[in-house]
Amino acid sequence: MSQNSALAVAMDSPNLSVAMRRVADLCRDEVAVRTLDDSVSLTYGALLARADALAGGLAKLGLGHGQTLAIMMSNRPEFMVADMAALMLGAVPFSIYQTLAPEQIQYVVEDADARIAIVEAGFLPKFQEAAKGLPKLEHVIVLDREGGDRLLTLADVEASGSGFDAATTADAIKPGDLLTLIYTSGTTGPPKGVQLSHANVMHGCRGLAELVELPIGTRVISWLPTAHIAERAVNYYVPLAIGGTITTCPDPRQIATYLPQVKPHFFFAVPRIWEKMKAGLETQLASMPDEQRDGIQAALAQSLERVRLRQSGEPVPETLDAAVEKADREIFSMIRGLVGLDEAKVTAAGAAPTPREVLEFFHALGVKLGEGWGMSETTGIGTASHPDEIRIGTVGKALPGVEIRLADDNEILVRGANIMVSYRNLPEKTAETIDADGWLATGDIGSIDEDGYVSIVDRKKEIIINAAGKNMSPANIESTMKGASPLIGQICAIGDARPYNTALIVLDADYAPAWAASHGIEGTSLAQLASDERVVAGVQAAIDLGNAKLARVEQIKKFTLLANEWLPGADELTPTMKLKRKPIAEKYAAEIGAMYS
Repeated sequence: MSQNSALAVAMDSPNLSVAMRRVADLCRDEVAVRTLDDSVSLTYGALLARADALAGGLAKLGLGHGQTLAIMMSNRPEFMVADMAALMLGAVPFSIYQTLAPEQIQYVVEDADARIAIVEAGFLPKFQEAAKGLPKLEHVIVLDREGGDRLLTLADVEASGSGFDAATTADAIKPGDLLTLIYTSGTTGPPKGVQLSHANVMHGCRGLAELVELPIGTRVISWLPTAHIAERAVNYYVPLAIGGTITTCPDPRQIATYLPQVKPHFFFAVPRIWEKMKAGLETQLASMPDEQRDGIQAALAQSLERVRLRQSGEPVPETLDAAVEKADREIFSMIRGLVGLDEAKVTAAGAAPTPREVLEFFHALGVKLGEGWGMSETTGIGTASHPDEIRIGTVGKALPGVEIRLADDNEILVRGANIMVSYRNLPEKTAETIDADGWLATGDIGSIDEDGYVSIVDRKKEIIINAAGKNMSPANIESTMKGASPLIGQICAIGDARPYNTALIVLDADYAPAWAASHGIEGTSLAQLASDERVVAGVQAAIDLGNAKLARVEQIKKFTLLANEWLPGADELTPTMKLKRKPIAEKYAAEIGAMYS
């Protein structure tokens, strides 16, 4: 089979459900999805057979074309089985963030009008609490435990549908029919249900797969929340549309241990993961004998010089080029193998700004890390770069078939087949967001260079306007500070309507203890370290480095080092690690006020 045979077969299909069936037939004996230990390993033929059977069982329970199915699971093969089963019926599966509270679960299930839910046993108590306020919910199907208490098991529902003709129901799906709902993370209010069609998702799959040329057998890891569009598109829809192999990682905190064992060809992560990988390598480097450490640092410095020359379009001296190539063979290839990126063809960061220092660091190691941009409303992917055409500091160019332009205030506007159908149950909000000509107002402020590369400044609603009327990007300030030192795990810049900028800072839970130990500081808890004057001085040194790269008005004048860690899905961060600025301002009002008193 040629490299693009699966993609060609998939993209000639009228909907994603038929595309999955055709690719499954073409790649019947290839592994589609597996666990790390291969205790579960499903070929495309086996995955399709299980999805078809479950589709039959769900149909008997009343799930049909256009109806919604709630799924609350960790990343595991059964998610693909359940999601694909719904797709075969023309139903609309949607995933629920595992970190949501019962009242939040209730909100999205009610908004989606779901009558059936599939829930992993570990999340069942929260879901059942939510279900008390969901009178329309008729069936809860559970994994990893017996039924009873009005519960069905996934195995029983799957067994009841054996012999179901899913091919016929899949053929009946139209390109404009809904495929899934993606509920936004709700940083500024209740989550909105983004309604995406088969045409939306097919367009995104085609654009990404054609841009980066992913062949049959491409290895990916499914590890981000399946309720997030980037995970759903990049680590599920695209792999199954090109005949890839998905390894599921149910605990995202274990991703660093999965990488060296899976050795993915394609790896997407939020910036925080890349920051932590960089910090981890720097920690190991710091513990090496002086001679070995000095040699690696010298090689890195040379490679960084070459990266910066190439990025600026300047010639690279032959001696420098030869020295870096030698270091790549003898040093950097070993480091890539250590972290599991030695076979990676495409690596990407997205969902938030990545510090330039982090991007340059991985390029220096020979990992072509590029930033992409998108949002739920653009089916996850709006811009990207070919690995050989990355411009650090940009998020790439519009995918094929996508138009991007700037409004008068530099807000990014997008139009194309990737634009959502609508917000669920919010026609007025939809009309505010998509104009009569089909242009989506993204809410992001940015710029576009003469070659079409897009740069993102910040969210329009999050721009800081200080007391003197100066506009600033908090994301740029925060990225600059995080790039100055891996000691800074999280930072939230404050300054709107204020005379100067301040920041709330959280130490990196992995790097800070190692840094402290290397400086003779006892204690490993964040509370202990945050109160140590030497740690505070280390953070101040990082702030000083960051401030040197910012305009005077942007600089952080004061900061407060917090004693707690900010975790995804908690008060301060969304499940995808975006800052919840308003809740942060409310929770830490006393600390913020003290910096301005």
